[in-house]
Amino acid sequence: MTAPNVDPIALVVNGTPASVTVDADMPLLWVLRQTLGLPGTKFGCGIAACGACMVHVDGVPVPSCVTPVSAVAGKAITTIEGLHGPVAEAVQGSWAALDVPQCGYCQSGQVMSAVALLNAKATPTDDDIDTAMQANLCRCGTYPRIRAAIHRAAEALPTLSKGSTG
Repeated sequence: MTAPNVDPIALVVNGTPASVTVDADMPLLWVLRQTLGLPGTKFGCGIAACGACMVHVDGVPVPSCVTPVSAVAGKAITTIEGLHGPVAEAVQGSWAALDVPQCGYCQSGQVMSAVALLNAKATPTDDDIDTAMQANLCRCGTYPRIRAAIHRAAEALPTLSKGSTG
């Protein structure tokens, strides 16, 4: 049996151009993990119900398990491996300082959503956090630590931003 004819799809992943020759309907998750070798984006449910597969597309959190790769052609895709800058550093530092992960499986998706939130709103309320993080499930129930880490990251941002280059 032969594979169907497919045209290359141009992507920009973590700031680097990539061309993949896969079925246009293949979920972005599998392109990232299997074709491009970026395993930080996790498979959880396959129906956009858990958030483990969250990536940024043009800065917006998107569940990669239900996003066809053709839908993100030419857009800026950021995975947990490519996350950087003051907001990402503040979130990652707060996650570590507050020992947020328990099993850790959902954490790449949690971090991606938290960074997107803080990029959009520098000082979120508890309601803002709950709304922004509602697409991310944590089977271990570390929600109080996640909320606390987001608040801590928000508080750290003015300090980190002074003199930062990105």
